[in-house]
Amino acid sequence: MISADHGQPLLEVRGVTKSFGPVRALRGVDFSIAPGEVHVILGQNGAGKSTLIKTLAGVYTPDGGEILWRGEPITIADPVAALDLGIATMYQELDVVDGLTIAENIFLGHEHATAGILNRRRANQVARELLTRLGHGDLSPSREVGSLSPANKQIVSMARALSRDTRLIIMDEPSAVLDSEEVKNLFRVVNELTSSGISVVYISHRLEEIRQIGDRISVIKDGRSTASGLSVKDTPTSELIRLMTGRDLENVFPPAVPVPDDAAEVLAVSGLGVAGIFEGVDFTVRAGEIVGLAGLVGSGRSEILEAVYGALKPTSGTVSLSGERLKPGSVRDAVNHGMGLSPEERKSQGLLLDEPIFKNVTLSSFARFARLSFLREGAERSAAREQIEALELRPADPDRDAGTLSGGNQQKILLARWLVHGTKVLLLDEPTRGVDVGARSEIYALIRRLSAAGTAIVVVSSEIEEVLGLADRLLVIADGRVLTTVNANDIDEHGVLDLVMEGSAA
Repeated sequence: MISADHGQPLLEVRGVTKSFGPVRALRGVDFSIAPGEVHVILGQNGAGKSTLIKTLAGVYTPDGGEILWRGEPITIADPVAALDLGIATMYQELDVVDGLTIAENIFLGHEHATAGILNRRRANQVARELLTRLGHGDLSPSREVGSLSPANKQIVSMARALSRDTRLIIMDEPSAVLDSEEVKNLFRVVNELTSSGISVVYISHRLEEIRQIGDRISVIKDGRSTASGLSVKDTPTSELIRLMTGRDLENVFPPAVPVPDDAAEVLAVSGLGVAGIFEGVDFTVRAGEIVGLAGLVGSGRSEILEAVYGALKPTSGTVSLSGERLKPGSVRDAVNHGMGLSPEERKSQGLLLDEPIFKNVTLSSFARFARLSFLREGAERSAAREQIEALELRPADPDRDAGTLSGGNQQKILLARWLVHGTKVLLLDEPTRGVDVGARSEIYALIRRLSAAGTAIVVVSSEIEEVLGLADRLLVIADGRVLTTVNANDIDEHGVLDLVMEGSAA
């Protein structure tokens, strides 16, 4: 990592502005990055980070301000111009093509060719050299990208960036789909890149990460810089939160509400298994209780939720809700009995992005709003508006398309859906993925309110701190097996990781 005294910046952004009609996405952003630096950009959803990224990537042209490259003012006319300069962008939604090989993805748009004929041997050779440089020489360049894990797809995206003369890589939420071991490997790769003089703009909602990987921090709020070039080691987390949100958030996790001793058992899972994925899963959840599933990516956590919900048909075991056994593999039966799921991929699996908020909120409760086979949209809007106000969803417009909202507000839509439905059991898979720290605290408070009202909740998260902060009890999972069940107050993050690693090695 570099020191704060680093000479001429590689890139400078001075007072950059950008508007879309009446909406001012950027109101004056300033920061600079030095050669070999990891510069972290922080900000809540909607702060302007995505617009800033696309401005540097040549997707958008700024309305005002200036961008300097090695001290010279430049205009980045389009994405090709950005790549020609040496600026590569890795978006949160990875832009690899599953049907192509690793080598074909790496050289997509600048293929190795001789006299118009693709030179696959040369492409595979250079691809292997790039993968080896990134510590993944075991990946075959001829392997289809669609068969890779999210972590390895990121390596392919990084290799693509390095296949050009790249001097600056912009990484947007690169750790969002990675487990703790994969994050460590990502950091190793980033450190190797910066040691060779390549600069990295690193965007993340995970404040704990920036202490491990960042050199300096710049903060954006409402499209405007509130701080630029802060020292990672000298800036307390409380100050970063205040700069991002404009307020102090002393307690991210609201205090737990004790589950009454006489609380009824709502969900009972017995001997549940899906051949080849997980087996012998047993647990119960009482009314008002939050049970967390902790384990690495690939341990079977999400699949357990899907089997409980009926989206994945179990090959063994049973699921009962309020004493009634559910039909295996039937989402309809689960929903009809009062179960709801907020899936890991809320955009592709949970929301109708091109439909208005009110339609998304009432999606699982159509029977309630139907009369003579016709939906009563007025009643739908009224029910949705009630939840919009209760959950403080912004913007508070039931006719706004769900796809235009931030990640935190999209998550609130899913919670509102199950509140309207009167759900008894709520399954939450990665409830705050891609959600900023301010919105996270709101979602945590909503989850606590639901449990206090008697909803039984099961939560899965890659962030062990999140599971510990929310759950009353914890199931520690490795390789499709429940290793142990423990009270959340009786274990810490290191204890969970030790159990997971021991279980994975067994």
